[in-house]
Amino acid sequence: MKIFRAGPAGGEKPFVSVADRTYSLGPLTSDIDSAFLGNGGVEEVRQALASGVLPESDLPAGIRIGSPIARPGSVICVGMNYAAHAAESDSTPPETPVIFLKPANTVVGPHDDVTIPKGSSKTDWEVELGIVIGAAAEYLDSVSDSRGHIAGFVVVNDVSERRFQFDDSGGQWSKGKAAPGFTPTGPWLVPPDAVDASGLRLRTWVNGSARQDSSTADMIFSAEYIVWHLSQYMRLDPGDLVLTGTPEGVALSGRFPYLRDGDIVEMEIDGLGRQRQRFVNHG
Repeated sequence: MKIFRAGPAGGEKPFVSVADRTYSLGPLTSDIDSAFLGNGGVEEVRQALASGVLPESDLPAGIRIGSPIARPGSVICVGMNYAAHAAESDSTPPETPVIFLKPANTVVGPHDDVTIPKGSSKTDWEVELGIVIGAAAEYLDSVSDSRGHIAGFVVVNDVSERRFQFDDSGGQWSKGKAAPGFTPTGPWLVPPDAVDASGLRLRTWVNGSARQDSSTADMIFSAEYIVWHLSQYMRLDPGDLVLTGTPEGVALSGRFPYLRDGDIVEMEIDGLGRQRQRFVNHG
């Protein structure tokens, strides 16, 4: 079961795809948003499919695919969550999750163009496993409780401007993470029972050349641990998006050039789909 949204930006409609057939979620909801997810929306979709009440849809070729979730209340990110990426960043692997936030307006569709910020010289890519929260999480008792608060998983590109992130940061990373469009998300939201988040292959290509190729098995902190840990410091609400870190193979390593006007970035996570962005200069 793959939940997604399609249509022009700001006018997306919700759908679900099963066994190469697509169904409208219009009878259930107008959008994949906090209210829908928080009221057991993913299970409602499952039940509606089983009962055959959803109308089949034949989407037109070339229709835009949006982020599989409407604009989240929060985008919470984990840094340095793969030891090899920490090493290529000249950092020691953390003993506790490193957390930063991104603005919600960075979340866009998986194939939308991404604008390189004005004055940028070091725009970088980062393939990441994204967690979509399905039930409010606050002070969870144990890591095992986390699974009941996860609506599903998504592919995310945590686009980063490294000069803004480090040289202009003032000690915080957010300046390098905050440009509009810097969080392409999707194409699908896949429920947690459909994928094993502990062993998914993540890959990135730039202009067709391989860059990142790793597995979530190499994460320092698991998806479930991250949700539990975050709940000790903040309330996670339905529809919130949690990014779990990127593996090695980014431009920050010095092995590859940073992104330039016209570059094409493609990313894929097993079972979660593939995304593609063209990077374009500001203005």
